[in-house]
Amino acid sequence: MLGQPKTLDEVKQYVLGEWTSLSVELRPTEDRTGTGSVTPTYLKRNFQYLPGNTFVGVITMYGDNYGNIPFLEFEFKGRLHWGEAHPVADGAWMIDYILSDGFNVTPMHDNAVAILNQDRPETFEPFSVNNKSNILQKAFPLFNIREGEIVSDYDLIYFDHGLLFMGAKHVNGTPFDQAERRPHQLQIPLKRSGT
Repeated sequence: MLGQPKTLDEVKQYVLGEWTSLSVELRPTEDRTGTGSVTPTYLKRNFQYLPGNTFVGVITMYGDNYGNIPFLEFEFKGRLHWGEAHPVADGAWMIDYILSDGFNVTPMHDNAVAILNQDRPETFEPFSVNNKSNILQKAFPLFNIREGEIVSDYDLIYFDHGLLFMGAKHVNGTPFDQAERRPHQLQIPLKRSGT
């Protein structure tokens, strides 16, 4: 069926290209300072799936519901590791995003700068608005990253009617940073760029 690949080979071929959010998305986010609280996060996603099982992802977070106040941007690059079929739907597959080639953070608002600088390791220059900082394999306690660690996201991928679905974030905001935390439901989809 058009826009609904099922086999792993079909999915790998169909995903190639650029995918973007339909609009600003709402997702629960775990407080990284250890309070245990969950906060709403407003964001847009842009993913480019490239030949050779590589990808570039950009997540832009906003300070408001409608994306009028850019707050913080993450850019990450790396490799894709394809897994087994995922039980959420026929044609869904497990996929791991391995952030081995790039991990940049750009604060876009004074409040984001203040948050990032609050727990900034001494090895980092102070963050400033619209200046990109590379945190690839560097210790960054605010994001629970250890020195030399290659961050991975354990996710899923599924297509329906030409839309790309990833896994829905856990309601308690827990990240997908371990295989046992891989999602079980579908998130708001992405559309192919230009459609």
